[in-house]
Amino acid sequence: MIKNFLPSEHVKSIFDISPEILLEKGIKGIITDLDNTLVEWDRPTATPKLIEWFENMRSHGILVTIVSNNNERRVRTFSDPLKIPFIFQARKPMGRAFRKAIKQMGIKREEAVVIGDQLLTDVLGGNRNGFHTILVVPVASTDGLVTRFNRKVERRILTFFKKKGMLQWEDQN
Repeated sequence: MIKNFLPSEHVKSIFDISPEILLEKGIKGIITDLDNTLVEWDRPTATPKLIEWFENMRSHGILVTIVSNNNERRVRTFSDPLKIPFIFQARKPMGRAFRKAIKQMGIKREEAVVIGDQLLTDVLGGNRNGFHTILVVPVASTDGLVTRFNRKVERRILTFFKKKGMLQWEDQN
């Protein structure tokens, strides 16, 4: 059961994920979380650097779908200006939104990667549904109420993985 929380990979930032590396692995689509994965949970729009990252993925033919547990207004405000498809109120770690995302992108499960900042939603949901998962360090050191609770549980799991030598994790600066 604990292995369901272990990401396939972990990186410091979304910007450490390149389209070239994804393509080498046969990845054609990204299912990504929004809050504290792409931008701070209270930032309404994408940064110029993030817009460039999305454009780089697009220019390499990699599809992106944002899958968020947040409400429609939050996710639409962020996604619409970028013309990125999204699924809101995803109920991660449940699998329905992940399956819907790959269906919308027209790709197979093994051609997609799930990227997120939380073990209890993104990694667990991705792993339980057979996806390659990439855990990123949260972009903000603050969180909403539910996420603050999740972080306490995650710290214990990450500590366990560190002690077992299963994961090297850099804490947020």
